[in-house]
Amino acid sequence: MKFKNFDKRGYPTVTAKTGYGEWAETYESTVPDLLDLKIFDSLKSVNWSESQKCLDLACGTGRIGQFLQNEGLQNIDGLDLTPEMLALARTKNIYKKLILGSVEETNLPANEYDLITMSLVDEHLNNLTKIYHEAARLSQKEATFVVVGIHPFFLMNGMPTHYDDKDGNPKAIDTHIHLPSHHFTSATSSGWKLIEFVEGVIDEDWVQLKPKWEKHRDCPINFGYVWKT
Repeated sequence: MKFKNFDKRGYPTVTAKTGYGEWAETYESTVPDLLDLKIFDSLKSVNWSESQKCLDLACGTGRIGQFLQNEGLQNIDGLDLTPEMLALARTKNIYKKLILGSVEETNLPANEYDLITMSLVDEHLNNLTKIYHEAARLSQKEATFVVVGIHPFFLMNGMPTHYDDKDGNPKAIDTHIHLPSHHFTSATSSGWKLIEFVEGVIDEDWVQLKPKWEKHRDCPINFGYVWKT
């Protein structure tokens, strides 16, 4: 679904590679843990420490990698589209390997990983089937794929993924809206089975962080899927 049909901001829009490259230096100070890490922490079906080899897709600055390491994972690879993000992730000494590449076509060997994570990415992908197919190709038998993102219902409020550039000008990153049915169809057609699905809403913690979001209270804000091969 085209985000432009819902857009209420009208910010200049750039590609994910350009946007996250420009956003990298301020990314961690502007993305709250409530948006993604709270969802990761809420998942009940994943025993993180059991993973022997994990791939953090679109690893960015290493925020998710840090969570995984804190949960006991020792063997984590990271992949991201932007050199600027990878440079920051490298300073954290979390990842065994850091790879520059696309989540849709990683060029990594097949059947390598028992756990794959992907956070805050799906809204930048035009076609979900490619990523679910690629994750399946990379996965070992009985692997787990955890997908966390911004809820499509929140995006329909008209606010794209956005940041302020070095001159303080707001820019949007190319955004697409994928309903839960889009995820389900793309994932199951790639051989994944849904194990867990959680949704978060704007609650008191969110309103304390962003008082202007009181008008959005109880609106879905994020989601988490756990898929198994």
